[in-house]
Amino acid sequence: MAKKSSLRHRLYHGETSFDFIGRQRVFFVISAIIIAAGIFSLVTQGLNLGIDFKGGVSWTVKAQHTSVTSVRDAIRPFGLGEATIQTTGNGFLKVSSKHLAQDKQNQVTDTIAKVANTQPNQVSVNDVGPSWGKAVTNKARTALIAFFILISVYISFRFEWKMAIAAIVAVIHDILITVGVSSISRFEVTPATVVAFLTILGYSLYDTIVVFDRIEENTRGLSASGRMTYAETVNLSMNQVLMRSLNTSFVAILPVASVLGIGAYVLGATALQDFGLALLVGLITGAYSSIFIASPVLVVLKEREPRYAAIRQRLATKGAPATPLTPAAAAVMAGGGGGARAARGGDGESAAGPEGGPPLVPGRPRTVPAHRPHGRQGGRPRPRKKRRR
Repeated sequence: MAKKSSLRHRLYHGETSFDFIGRQRVFFVISAIIIAAGIFSLVTQGLNLGIDFKGGVSWTVKAQHTSVTSVRDAIRPFGLGEATIQTTGNGFLKVSSKHLAQDKQNQVTDTIAKVANTQPNQVSVNDVGPSWGKAVTNKARTALIAFFILISVYISFRFEWKMAIAAIVAVIHDILITVGVSSISRFEVTPATVVAFLTILGYSLYDTIVVFDRIEENTRGLSASGRMTYAETVNLSMNQVLMRSLNTSFVAILPVASVLGIGAYVLGATALQDFGLALLVGLITGAYSSIFIASPVLVVLKEREPRYAAIRQRLATKGAPATPLTPAAAAVMAGGGGGARAARGGDGESAAGPEGGPPLVPGRPRTVPAHRPHGRQGGRPRPRKKRRR
């Protein structure tokens, strides 16, 4: 009895045939639930905006043996009972509140210094007006709009407009989930969070472009031969790039998780936690959306085209169920030999069928020409007859 290969072995040797498109409703429902929870949190409690956006004052002081409760009780008479107070692992304490008049700021500074057993000049004060926060918000919004426009133009020019729509849907999906998780976790939203937010959009788009490039390569000549539906071709393409997407995502997520876990919680650099959380959630969501959101949305759009709808209907009437094609099998059918590199999505390899056509699918009839010409075009060359002298 043959030993069943592990998932890792099948991934690295191109022996997977996961039906991503067949389970698209499950992925859509999972994303819808997460997005709905985030929207509910945004409506009920909003984002925990830092003083850089809403304006206010923050005090930072080194106070290793000072509790949050004692500081809150000391500043409560100034109307700051609801102020945000954070402690760091390296002994610093940060108090953030609404904007105050200068004389009241000085009184709070003296009070915090007294509780921390230090001098007032050792307390760092940061006063930010609300107009600066609005300027940051407007610039972030402008950058996001420009990003959408440029990406739509590029993908429409490089591939087609339906792929641009699918990619934008995936990016919006990443935005909603990242913002929703920020609202649920109550992590402070700072300019560093916005920088991380715009960074992960580029990563999400990169992974989607990799998948779309392989889909476009595999669909060349599909309408001419009609051996595979568009959904089957997309499934094959995603299985081909699956290992590369997982490796790329893991390599990107590992250092970010280290920044968030070790830097923020072990070393006490709490300024990194907002930046790290946005990056971590965005990278995970971007890797997820490029496979489970962008590609299924593309299939929904493309299979409405008459030529792909006709292929699906014709193959369905034949009643011959298609055996899922693995990347390794596609590479072998393409004449690539050992196919492991092509199965992992290496550059230059294609799962196309003979003469640049689409992949052949086991279980589906293959059309064989009734006559093969002799000579260099096919078959063995005819032997020349010797002339008698």
